[in-house]
Amino acid sequence: MPVEQIKAKRSGVGLRAVDHNRACPGFTLFGPQSGSGKVYLIDIDGEVVHTWQMPYPPGNYGYLTESGTLFYNGKITEDSNRFIIRQPWKGGAVLEADWNGRVLWEVRHPDHHHDGIRLRNGNVLLLCLSPLPKDLVPKIRGGMPGTEHEGEMYADYLVEMTTDGRVVWEWRTWEHLDPETDRITAIQERREEWTHGNGIAELPNGNIVVSFRTISTVIIIERKTGQIIWKLGAPPLCGQHAPAPLPNGNLLLFDNGPIAWIILCRSRGSSRSNRRRKKSSGSTRRKE
Repeated sequence: MPVEQIKAKRSGVGLRAVDHNRACPGFTLFGPQSGSGKVYLIDIDGEVVHTWQMPYPPGNYGYLTESGTLFYNGKITEDSNRFIIRQPWKGGAVLEADWNGRVLWEVRHPDHHHDGIRLRNGNVLLLCLSPLPKDLVPKIRGGMPGTEHEGEMYADYLVEMTTDGRVVWEWRTWEHLDPETDRITAIQERREEWTHGNGIAELPNGNIVVSFRTISTVIIIERKTGQIIWKLGAPPLCGQHAPAPLPNGNLLLFDNGPIAWIILCRSRGSSRSNRRRKKSSGSTRRKE
């Protein structure tokens, strides 16, 4: 029987439907975002193949490495009044665990949110959040006037760290993006954040792909210079997520606009990829 297309009719927990003739074979990795840090690996029929118990609730992403370990973004609780603390996409820690759940290494960063990945050089790249310089706030275009967070706006920066916690590279959005042309695209969007990064990926040549939801833009950063060498914005993008390099050199994006759809785009300066990003731990939610 075909899968019921009305979502309300197939709501519930557990496997609700599967069409083996059309579904992509393989496994699904997920961790309930409101859970305590238990991560599940299930097969195409919804049977649990393996579980891990992580020391923190999940952030928004995680994946299995080629060696079979679990790379995990975790959420650290914090007793403070910082803006990031009350956000559902807060992170704080990334770690790698073996098949039995033993933590092999862990790094923390208080500004970490959404995504973090292991780079080919063995280091870790984190998506982080910081207050914008105050002189830039009035220059940012778009969003609902007067909805800044106590007069401040926040924006993203990237941090590369070694697995023993040393910072070796940083890249800041406000030093490379234009506050007037890289505007907040949705008129109903609050002005608490300018860019709202929600996904990063590494290309085979070492360049970095970053997705920014509130400005509906995906960029490629050249690692040698830090310059933006490719950019795609609105239209056609609208609140996109999860940039994933494909073996043919394209990028796979989940566009989160009024009607969610998948975009394939050719990225200038990218090369063929021999690795595909695995699905995240943590739920994927619209507007996150």
